[in-house]
Amino acid sequence: MFRADIRRRKHKNPTGFTLVEILVSLAILGILAGVAYPLYTGYIDQARTEIAIADISGISLALKSYYAENGKYPDILDEVRYGTYPDPWEHPYQYLNIQTAKGKGQMRKDRFLVPINSDYDLYSMGKDGQSVAPLTATVSRDDIIRANDGEYVGPAYAY
Repeated sequence: MFRADIRRRKHKNPTGFTLVEILVSLAILGILAGVAYPLYTGYIDQARTEIAIADISGISLALKSYYAENGKYPDILDEVRYGTYPDPWEHPYQYLNIQTAKGKGQMRKDRFLVPINSDYDLYSMGKDGQSVAPLTATVSRDDIIRANDGEYVGPAYAY
């Protein structure tokens, strides 16, 4: 009789988790991860955009200082020590001195194909690392640009 009492007690107060409890817990964790991951990646993308905006503003200040000292803008970013400086997506910043550019083909253009700057173009090619001159092109939508001679610095899709 003593052994029967031990067996009954053992089954009345089970310790551990059942398979159903474990599966429910895993399902809840999967749902939370499915919701959290897109929010996290969106936050990271927004942070990288803000860093690129700040970088472009800083490089613009260096270019203005160079202009004040030399009376012209540099031909390449190396002259202001930003030639190898990467954007948040590890691509080099793009720079075009409009004063020395041959033709308007390389200049960044708005939806009416009008150049967006009169002094120089400075931009990041964004997450995809691709860009073309018109901002309305699909590959240019994620670019972080400087426009209106520095009055606007931000995403190309918002310009």
